[in-house]
Amino acid sequence: MIYSERVMEHFQNPRNVGVIKDADGIGKVGNPVCGDVMAFYINVKDNRLVDIKFQTFGCGAAIAVSSMVSEMAIGKTIEEALEITNKSVAEELGGLPKNKLHCSNLGADALHEAIENYREKQKASKKEPSEKSVLSDKCYCPYCEGPIEGVEDFCEKCEIELEECPECKKPKKKGEKECPHCGVTKIMI
Repeated sequence: MIYSERVMEHFQNPRNVGVIKDADGIGKVGNPVCGDVMAFYINVKDNRLVDIKFQTFGCGAAIAVSSMVSEMAIGKTIEEALEITNKSVAEELGGLPKNKLHCSNLGADALHEAIENYREKQKASKKEPSEKSVLSDKCYCPYCEGPIEGVEDFCEKCEIELEECPECKKPKKKGEKECPHCGVTKIMI
């Protein structure tokens, strides 16, 4: 089995090896037939992959593919990184033996999974109303998410009286037993 100089260079001196703690996205793939396993970790800023790390357990081709994918993707927009294919990875490496082409699939797949994981996290964080109050100095009504400005004990949007929860200090409907923020139930004596 003969590997190109580029494959050997990336195998012997892999780029971007490691783990990103608190990564924005993580993708893991494996091939039980050959035993290769790859994990990609990405950080994204302004829709660009600003940091990429990988861990690979497998043959020299799998390590070279992971290294090449990380080099091809870093600095790209998410959309550009999603255009990286097994064929483009193999071409950048100067070709791979036929019995090692599956490795290029794994590299592109792991990167794509990390991007998908990032997108899922972004969707989830946008759905959480509590994120709104954490991200800004404004106070938001826990019932309609409208901003409460000025008078902190009344929401003009849904027209309800509010009071401070004794536990978390955030606004809740006056007289309401359970706080929508922390879930603490006021015990009636």
